Amino acid sequence: MPSLTQRTADSTSRRAALTLGFCLPSDVLLYLLLPMESEAFGVTLAQAGVLLAANRLVRIFGYRHVLNFYARNGDRLTCMIAAGAAALCALGNSVLSGFAALLGLRLVWGLCFAALNLSTQVLATSEPEGAARRAGRSRALIAFGPMLALPLGGLLTLWAGPRPIFLMLAGCCLVGLWLARGLPTSGHDLHSTPGRRFKWPDSVALWSFTEGVALDGLFIFGLSLQAQKIMGGDAVLIAGGLMGLRYLSELLLSPLGGRAAQRFGATSMLLLFSFLSALALAAFGSHWVIVGAAAVLVLRALQLPLVTTLVAERNPGAMRVSALASNAVWRDIGAGLGPLLAGLLLPVAAAPWVFGLAGAAIIVSALFCWRAKVAH
Repeated sequence: MPSLTQRTADSTSRRAALTLGFCLPSDVLLYLLLPMESEAFGVTLAQAGVLLAANRLVRIFGYRHVLNFYARNGDRLTCMIAAGAAALCALGNSVLSGFAALLGLRLVWGLCFAALNLSTQVLATSEPEGAARRAGRSRALIAFGPMLALPLGGLLTLWAGPRPIFLMLAGCCLVGLWLARGLPTSGHDLHSTPGRRFKWPDSVALWSFTEGVALDGLFIFGLSLQAQKIMGGDAVLIAGGLMGLRYLSELLLSPLGGRAAQRFGATSMLLLFSFLSALALAAFGSHWVIVGAAAVLVLRALQLPLVTTLVAERNPGAMRVSALASNAVWRDIGAGLGPLLAGLLLPVAAAPWVFGLAGAAIIVSALFCWRAKVAH
């Protein structure tokens, strides 16, 4: 029977995850629609790559300010502001066109996501007992909204174009705003250490950076292009279905990843899933696009709870909040770099080489994680 503190941690973690889950579809649909329908948004394909990277790149510079605001003001106020701003961004995606206007929306959304994502991770690990289980369940709840929105958004795009769906998603963000009203109001203690504010990544952050480049950047951007190249007119439905599978996988498999980490150790699972992800990326870069993409998405879902758990294990006490934010920054650096690399490399380089090298980089970074664990 879980203790009262564990039940409280379960409840607050669940509410934070649902808040992000209702706001996130307004972002993920852009990853489907911008590369395929860039002209409808008044941007070029190269500008679409910059827009998809911008929300992550702004977090590199803005996460420190988000972290300080979050620590001072707590989860409720921070997440209510973020969900409200996310609703305005979704509305803007429906009615505004052109690179400058959309860039402003992407920068605002980037900070919104930083706040909402930080809250889910901090609340999931607020109680050490059961943290891996809560992290896995949190990822599952976050995935529910995007899982439904992606295939439905693809269908609606064929019927009404790529813009009207974002009006509906603005309403979803308002549901997230209502849910955020029930989050804790207390602030969080930040562990501060003297010295430089910038730190080079540790082995976990290095893996997060590499995973961000390969899976959140190159793979997600390349998914639309690969589908369009091979499947033609049905690409928006196929790519939407595959991206929906990403979140269905998180819904079903992230809890299993969390339980596996709790039973067998997060580092061991990270190493195993990284090797399998490299094989799946190689298949995706060849002619096995659908099989490889499905395998990547399944493995990504299993890996998501592992990093949060590892960071919390290696940074106990008051160091946890800052360490989670720092790790998220390095993932965002990688995920921001990924679409830029995809826009530059995929038109001129063979896909098997691009995705094969990305998979090899994931394996190397996972081995660094394993070595650091053994040395520790």
